Amino acid sequence: MASSKSSLAILLCVTIIAVLSSFVLEAEARAFFVFGDSLVDNGNNNFLATSARADAPPYGIDYPTHRATGRFSNGFNIPDLISQAIGEEATLPYLSPYLTGERLLVGANFASAGVGVLNDTGVQFANIIRITQQMQYFEQYQQRVSDIIGPEETQRLVNQALCLITLGGNDFVNNYYLVPFSARSRQFALPDYVVYVISEYRKVLARLYELGLTRVLVTGTGPLGCVPAELAQRSRDGNCAPELQKAASLFNPQLQDMINSLNSEIGSTVFIGANIRQTNIDFINNPGRYGFVTSKVACCGQGPYNGIGLCTALSNVCPNRDIYAFWDAFHPSERANRIIVQQILSGSTEYMSPMNLSTIMALDAAANV
Repeated sequence: MASSKSSLAILLCVTIIAVLSSFVLEAEARAFFVFGDSLVDNGNNNFLATSARADAPPYGIDYPTHRATGRFSNGFNIPDLISQAIGEEATLPYLSPYLTGERLLVGANFASAGVGVLNDTGVQFANIIRITQQMQYFEQYQQRVSDIIGPEETQRLVNQALCLITLGGNDFVNNYYLVPFSARSRQFALPDYVVYVISEYRKVLARLYELGLTRVLVTGTGPLGCVPAELAQRSRDGNCAPELQKAASLFNPQLQDMINSLNSEIGSTVFIGANIRQTNIDFINNPGRYGFVTSKVACCGQGPYNGIGLCTALSNVCPNRDIYAFWDAFHPSERANRIIVQQILSGSTEYMSPMNLSTIMALDAAANV
């Protein structure tokens, strides 16, 4: 009888823990801030005079409104899906006129398509929000929120917020390898350029910490040489472009080492590496395993692999976006974004270092009890 009661108590405890764990993401909703490039931009560039825009069809074809929003996706992008996971509405672009009042308390998206770690990355796009300006806007944001809820509550909101930053890919695609004999490629051999970009990125991350952010997801570049645009321009046999793959293979491990060093210096796990170790993302290596018919051909585009030029109303557009890993020449489809975010939420240390987002949220919820 005693054994039976003990077993029942253990079963009850396990059940309660499981239920609490399933609710931890939604229960601990928090402000969310996004910095970076087109992989995470949700519309800031709509308000800028730049060619780096996604504000016309067929972008947004699968978004709930079926309208282009400025996201470089057929539907939701990575920040949208993280917002859903933490129980919040999607953050608005910082430049949006609708980002006022209580909506500010949800957070803000400062990302801008075309930017990199370096301020000379993306110069061909003219008016984009460089990362230094994104952080200045974040300071401005804090003052705006302070006017609403006061400085102490603003500091608490920022300190308890979640942050995502995605940078680095453009420093290679739209800078070092943009044209043959680019200025940066004449200045640096590739290994030295990677060291330089990492050193500048460290300053960016350190500044985010100085500005009050204490949980920052930092993504790797992914397989730069495998996107349809690079296959179309650089691949003769359909294999990933080796020079860009080499760049990713040098950059990502050094990014993780830099994050580890910063965390050690701070004495806390502020920065979390997301998919940094995956130089070749699983669904690109093995698309069929994830239900994709191809990871080489973009859904929207023209030319080889649909990788030439922009995705426009005149482009080829696939009828079923769910079976394409890439939406356009550079950006994953919504379904691919869902796979990436699932890895961020619950992936092993192969994907997340030192822990995944679910673990972070559970630890933070326990700490705030």
